Amino acid sequence: MARRGKKYLNALKSIEKRPYALAEAIETLKKVRYERFDATFELSVDLNIDPRQANQLVRGVVTLPHGTGKTVRVLALVAPDKQKEAEAAGADYAGLDEYISRIEQGWLDFDAVVCTPDVMPKVARLGKVLGPRGLMPNPKSGTVTPDIVRAIRELKAGKIEIRNDKTGVVHVPIGKASFDTQKLRDNAMEVLKTIESLRPSGVKGNYILSVYMSTTMSPSVAIDRNRL
Repeated sequence: MARRGKKYLNALKSIEKRPYALAEAIETLKKVRYERFDATFELSVDLNIDPRQANQLVRGVVTLPHGTGKTVRVLALVAPDKQKEAEAAGADYAGLDEYISRIEQGWLDFDAVVCTPDVMPKVARLGKVLGPRGLMPNPKSGTVTPDIVRAIRELKAGKIEIRNDKTGVVHVPIGKASFDTQKLRDNAMEVLKTIESLRPSGVKGNYILSVYMSTTMSPSVAIDRNRL
């Protein structure tokens, strides 16, 4: 286990070992956090799934009502006739062959990638680079679509992907510490409702086992699921 610093341990002492109501958890983390930057609030949701089974994977998207507070750099991989349209929609980068070549050479200065179906044969070769980083465009997440304008605008507005890790936990950012409590609560509720809607049909019994909230560097606070 990694050795924790004094600030972390002091924050940990201020957190009671009990489940907190959602708003109470947010207020507690706002009081105990010690980051000197606008830290990100994150939910960690432990699910009763077997990540080794393809039919139990949790994949989806959610648009946070108040956004993430983060400026999302969007790369649109599109044919030349769609480039201006993508740029007008807010894409930070738009093009095709040039950007595919740059990515193959190690360039990754973006947060999300969208593309149109017609260019997927070219984009597919980036799977080994983008896949492990969760950046590969996918029809299920709405990042492979003929409506490139809508995809870009949704990402800019706070649309994020939900996916479990190899241990069956979903980690989702819900906003910044500078957000007020109500905005963070609204975002958290939207995430939890979306995760519930993505419940695999093969899951029996309790689906959500536990919910924790933390900031970038803080200890985590347990959320009382019965009070959501």
